[in-house]
Amino acid sequence: MALFAQNRITQLYNIQYPIIQGGMIWASGWRLASAVSNAGGLGLIGAGSMYPDVLREHIQKCKKATDKPFGVNVPMLYPNIEEIMDIIVEEGVKVVFTSAGNPKTWTPFLKENGITVTHVVSSSKFALKSQAAGVDAVVAEGFEAGGHNGREETTTLTLIPTVKEQLEIPLIAAGGIGSGKAMLAAMVLGADGVQVGSRFVATHEASSHIEFKKQVVAAKEGSTKLMLKELAPVRLLKNKFYEDLEELYTKAPSVEELKTLLGRARAKRGMFEGDLVEGELEIGQVSALIHEIKPAATVVEEMVAEFEKSVASLDRYRC
Repeated sequence: MALFAQNRITQLYNIQYPIIQGGMIWASGWRLASAVSNAGGLGLIGAGSMYPDVLREHIQKCKKATDKPFGVNVPMLYPNIEEIMDIIVEEGVKVVFTSAGNPKTWTPFLKENGITVTHVVSSSKFALKSQAAGVDAVVAEGFEAGGHNGREETTTLTLIPTVKEQLEIPLIAAGGIGSGKAMLAAMVLGADGVQVGSRFVATHEASSHIEFKKQVVAAKEGSTKLMLKELAPVRLLKNKFYEDLEELYTKAPSVEELKTLLGRARAKRGMFEGDLVEGELEIGQVSALIHEIKPAATVVEEMVAEFEKSVASLDRYRC
């Protein structure tokens, strides 16, 4: 499309629209990634919830499902990181988004293997460190985002222009973006493209449980809250597990007590297995604006159409 022909993000990833689907745990498998890529965006497989052999299977299936560029999101603090990176290289993946770790650790290795590297940050400080580490682009994710979040609690509205003032490499905005209007707003603030997570959770191709998807659609303003800041800040839908956390916080819990309540595999239990009571339900504030489960391609198409309509509507403000 001519509107995005000179865009730094579409050129960097060789895609049609500057829309990246977030690589979310328990939601971003090969079906979602390939659907977004086929629709003109950049689909990402979320390696954070996959054992190495499962990741390899998803990459191979994604290669069969699309001839368009796609990538893998890798949280660097997860176990088996060396094996995961080797699989990515062996399978010929050309785009990697890293998060939850120091970009200096793996960027040189990935770049040496011809891979385009993007790092996810929550502050201008870490955006500049990522740039210095040699990444090709940065995702700046605001406080509104779902899942694991930054400790700074900086909103997207403030974060994007702050990072833009100092960054030279392409900038992708994330957090609270689920529509064409939000995409335009982020780009007016200085972003070259957007990363969309929560909106793609409520799609047919997302691997998350249907009951979780329905809960996302049912969410209202105020249905989520950032919790567990003492461990790793995470934005959750309010449910019984959330209420148990709230109760524990009234007793000034230790880190160990929080870890005990959290336990293991609670996110899988909630988002992948559909336990809406005891599971951890990670989603962003934009869930309040999601009203329907749709095909991923429809989400992309509607975002682009609304973006174009919003750009055209700005003509009335011109002198």
